[in-house]
Amino acid sequence: MRHWIWLVTLIALLQGCAMQLDIRAGSGSDDPENVSMHPVLLIQHSSIAPKGDDALLSQEDLRPGDIILTSAPSLTSASIQLMTWAPVSHAAVYIGNDQVVDAVHPGVRVSSMREVLAEADMALAFRYPGLNAEQARDIRAFMLEKVGTQFNYLGVTLHMPFAIERKLCELPLVPSDIRDLCIRIIGGIQHLASSERAFFCSQLVLQAYRHAGVPITDADPRLISPADILHMREGDVSSVRIHNQLRRVGHLKYPPPVTVALEQ
Repeated sequence: MRHWIWLVTLIALLQGCAMQLDIRAGSGSDDPENVSMHPVLLIQHSSIAPKGDDALLSQEDLRPGDIILTSAPSLTSASIQLMTWAPVSHAAVYIGNDQVVDAVHPGVRVSSMREVLAEADMALAFRYPGLNAEQARDIRAFMLEKVGTQFNYLGVTLHMPFAIERKLCELPLVPSDIRDLCIRIIGGIQHLASSERAFFCSQLVLQAYRHAGVPITDADPRLISPADILHMREGDVSSVRIHNQLRRVGHLKYPPPVTVALEQ
């Protein structure tokens, strides 16, 4: 068993994936007093494949405030995925009534869900647990107020070196609190010149939630990438400290598996 743990640790070290050790109750006993506790090693992962025979979501399955993570068949999307080692490259928020708000070049916009899905080759929805109707309205109001605001070009540019430097913070042997502090320190240096009045996609999402009194994380929104939001989900390891894990709602779009026909 120890050999497997060391092997997994070595693989994670080579990939630069954050790790976390959780203590969980063992199964097999109905007596609460006899439940054994055992350590579980969690490794940050990027799997987004649908589970089993999961059907694609419809618009009726979404709630205002749901976070939409996407990827697109473009060089920009591929570059972001490579830079962050994640299968997502963009973040947006569904605000109800078939409307999605996101920050893209040249600025914050409102789109229909159909338009968003037409641009993406993958779209996956997450939900903040316990988000109430008033908070969802505040998120909607904030995002609509920011429509037309300039895109944060400097913030995105600064994310390029930051994405590389922060990997030192995310080495598997780094404790979660130290990892969080390390990312904030390195990111703070990188983002001293980055505006809080212009937005890139994930920055807008985090600031909207913070405005509604629901700070997903206390980390500066300018430090957060779409990949960071993905790793804030249940069953994953977040790079920065979060208050609640996001719940997976499901896929709105997912590319069909590629099949290769063999010649007879």
